[in-house]
Amino acid sequence: MKKLLAIALVLILVLSIAACDNKSPGSGSTSSGTTTSSNPPPASPSQQAGFELALITDLGTIDDRSFNQGAWEGLGQYADEFNITHKYYQPADQGDDAYLNAIDLAVQGGAKVIVTPGFLFEEPVFLAQDRYPEVKFILLDGSPHSADYSEFKIADNTVSVFYAEEQSGFLAGYAAVKDGYRKLGFMGGMAVPAVIRFGHGYIQGAEHAAKEMNLPGGSVTINYYYTGVFAPAPEIQTRAAAWYNEGDEVIFSCGGGICFSIFPAALASGNVVIGVDGDQSTESETVITSAMKLLTKSVYDCLAQYYGNKFPGGEELRFSADNKGVGLPMDTSKFKTFSQADYDAIYAKLADGTIVVDDDIDIEPDKIPTSSVVVTYYK
Repeated sequence: MKKLLAIALVLILVLSIAACDNKSPGSGSTSSGTTTSSNPPPASPSQQAGFELALITDLGTIDDRSFNQGAWEGLGQYADEFNITHKYYQPADQGDDAYLNAIDLAVQGGAKVIVTPGFLFEEPVFLAQDRYPEVKFILLDGSPHSADYSEFKIADNTVSVFYAEEQSGFLAGYAAVKDGYRKLGFMGGMAVPAVIRFGHGYIQGAEHAAKEMNLPGGSVTINYYYTGVFAPAPEIQTRAAAWYNEGDEVIFSCGGGICFSIFPAALASGNVVIGVDGDQSTESETVITSAMKLLTKSVYDCLAQYYGNKFPGGEELRFSADNKGVGLPMDTSKFKTFSQADYDAIYAKLADGTIVVDDDIDIEPDKIPTSSVVVTYYK
């Protein structure tokens, strides 16, 4: 009897293992940060086992309410809509080698399209696009280049996506002044091209609004500073608190995680913040609007092109006002008087080229020509 019972138990165990072995990621299994399904969109080639779409995170995580999250939501939206397996990979460390290792893991995991958010992927993608010619790469905010910058190449399996940050920053500065704010602040993370364009646009938007309102020279002030990091730090909160205490009414937080040092300073002083990249309104009651790159839309659109056999490989795409690639989230913004009609009017002028925002990143912020706005640049 004991022998029969042992045999029965062995048979049950064998059958259970066989059943588990027959379950593949494509049959609906899940993993951290991953949703899977077995039904690809009609135009998709036959799906291999693993995760077909992948995102490698830049500095930070996929819930940073900023660049990584916006890109991940675009990938996830498309994948969920068409039942495609997908996963994100967070590099073990910072640096080209760590990013390449993460790309290697994604390819080994079955990735056919890899999204890389941020300029720090420029060199890793430069190498990976040749290493994996069968894989497609969507590089956000960057163009692939060699380590010594002697060679720039967007291969046929790569698309570079850029955004008109200067237009998004312009809208934020314009709306703030039109809404009655006169003492503004700008805190950027590292002084990289995208952050610089946001800040320069912010100044130009404030100047444009001041001129429209016939405000006298010097009536709008902007404190301007690069923190040197994209993460929260005590010294950032200290500086933000000092600016608020000295009269700043709103600070444009333009650097990923630095917002988590600026939010408490704003809350303690009863002032407000402008977010960046994605809609950060849910992160703090102090956020009145966000200068957004529509990352979700751009990633979704690129994936749609891939599955429609129209992947724009070898190209550099630019998302701006004319293709609704940047903007403010007016449905969640908390302006006092700046209306949807006001927003639509200024947005239309950006979209049709009536207003051109200077995107020169070589000029320093306090050297941007203004008559109504005074910029104090803290180096």
